[in-house]
Amino acid sequence: MHQLKFDQKVCASCRSADCLLKCQYMKFSGHKEAHGEMMKIMKGKDSRVLTECMTCYACEEYCTRGNHPFYLISERREEKGMFTAPRPITNQWINMTKMQGKYLVGDVKDKALSCCYIPDLGALGTGEIFKDVASAGVFGAEFMCPAVHTHFARMSVIKERLPVVIENYRKLGVKEVICLHDECYGTLTSIASAYGMEVPFKPVYYLDYVLQRMKELKDKIKPLNITIAYQRSCSNRLIPDKLPVVKKIFQLIGVKAPKRTYQDKNALCCAEILRSISGYKLADDVVKRNIDDMVKVGAEYCVFNCPACQISLSEKVAKRGLKPVHIIDLCKMAIGEKERGTI
Repeated sequence: MHQLKFDQKVCASCRSADCLLKCQYMKFSGHKEAHGEMMKIMKGKDSRVLTECMTCYACEEYCTRGNHPFYLISERREEKGMFTAPRPITNQWINMTKMQGKYLVGDVKDKALSCCYIPDLGALGTGEIFKDVASAGVFGAEFMCPAVHTHFARMSVIKERLPVVIENYRKLGVKEVICLHDECYGTLTSIASAYGMEVPFKPVYYLDYVLQRMKELKDKIKPLNITIAYQRSCSNRLIPDKLPVVKKIFQLIGVKAPKRTYQDKNALCCAEILRSISGYKLADDVVKRNIDDMVKVGAEYCVFNCPACQISLSEKVAKRGLKPVHIIDLCKMAIGEKERGTI
């Protein structure tokens, strides 16, 4: 089975320990304590991190040396049987995402449009923006990125299923897979690379595709002139180099995103996973601080790029007077495909 590429020398010589010091859910007295805990994890010893980590993925971004601290934490948890959620919840996720030979494949040629195992993505990947690839959709557990299992410290599930997913795409003969979900793109790039899995096609980040299409449709764009708060997904932490793409799209469609406390590297997750791992108290606190921050800067819309985040937070932001909208639908509004009142 594939093994994690983790350079112990890189970790041992780290002078910042930012992977833990910048964590928003664990507190450390300084470099000595944080670095010491990572040394324990690296050597397979017990560490409080193994019980306190909230699986927000952020340490993958905070480690500027590309040494995959979150994957190592998840590996160690599984080795020690220190699972993050009650077994019924963990097993439910494993079972409901199991490949069963039930999937949908559209008119796939050189390109495939990955809808993962999320029905809502199919509706998003339509219209003028996706007119050249909308019919090439693929959907089902056979094409699902298994990154969700990192939240439950089941890296063995990922190492078992991801090679099968990659092979299923290879059998389609595609040259490119446009990933409509951050987690899919992050899985095929960050996770696959970390475990030495060869990907025989080019994963394409959907917002790169959307940005290019919006540039091509520039004559149709009518600036929205609205103020928004962007809800960054946890899986975007696996691909931090793609964060500027979001800002370029906002600029192109005339959207203002005021600077706020919980954005970019300091973003808070939607907290839904926290409910399974830590319970309602922490999750509710994170949600409140996050939405308070959105309201404080005068946001009219809360913009999502992850359907799971949108499902989790839509009703909550709406109660505070913000309109929930996926970034693709925001782009469709800018070219006149959607009315503002229909979001």
